[in-house]
Amino acid sequence: MTMNLLTYSELIRLDSFEDRFNYLALHGRVSELTFGHNRYLNQTLYHLEEWKSLRHEIIIRDGGCDLAIPGRDIYGPITIHHLNPITVEMVVDRDPLVLDPENLICVTDRTHKAIHYGNLNGTFPDYESRKPNDTCPWKKVLS
Repeated sequence: MTMNLLTYSELIRLDSFEDRFNYLALHGRVSELTFGHNRYLNQTLYHLEEWKSLRHEIIIRDGGCDLAIPGRDIYGPITIHHLNPITVEMVVDRDPLVLDPENLICVTDRTHKAIHYGNLNGTFPDYESRKPNDTCPWKKVLS
């Protein structure tokens, strides 16, 4: 399933961090479109040499800045986020969008979590901590 959304070249025409964030925000809908319990597939993808090389290129292209906004340098781990969510089928079928630089952007861990689950004011739902061999990340605590 390919969504008809912006490319990186189109996204960076949005001047502000807020505009870029608001475009990308999924408001907790991640498991509808992406991996959920099939997380092992995206982890396999992220360990491929092809991904590692592409990741390096994206960091250089974006200057290591959050949402590629100059001056928003990332001083910790850098996450490479797919602008248009990828699905299990896309990874299995080797859809070109999975490794397309026009579908990738640098973000901080905090921005990445906010895109998927929260908002810009830093409000996130409560989630269980990850455990070894856990293939269902970010389970909402039921209490």
